[in-house]
Amino acid sequence: MLNTYFPKEKNMKKILLAMSLAIVGFCNVAHAQVNEEVFTWSCSENRQFKTSGSTEKLRLIWESKSVDMQRQTSLPGSLRYKNPALGYDLVVLGNKAMLFNIKAGTRLADFCQTADMKAGKLPHLFADAEPFNQN
Repeated sequence: MLNTYFPKEKNMKKILLAMSLAIVGFCNVAHAQVNEEVFTWSCSENRQFKTSGSTEKLRLIWESKSVDMQRQTSLPGSLRYKNPALGYDLVVLGNKAMLFNIKAGTRLADFCQTADMKAGKLPHLFADAEPFNQN
């Protein structure tokens, strides 16, 4: 049957190999995302978002949207993540986080904390961050 769609056997083998590699690659990416720890942040006014990823690059899930964000330079004692194209800006302090829409100039969520933060621990993102030096 495949010969009907791919008359040359050499091309068919190459195409099937490429498709197999693509599927394996997709499965590996999906597996990595499934095993990635997801943190839920509860905010004031019953708002909520989730994050996953590393200290340098994280994925934000806000109102059913998945947004990749890069770490930016920030003030000592804070972490900042932005996606300028979509306008998202996440500022993480020791005791809370705030989510902004920098395009609209609005604060989307305030006083956001993970369960660990509510128990008095630092945000998980600080665990792998380089220490901040006070000037």
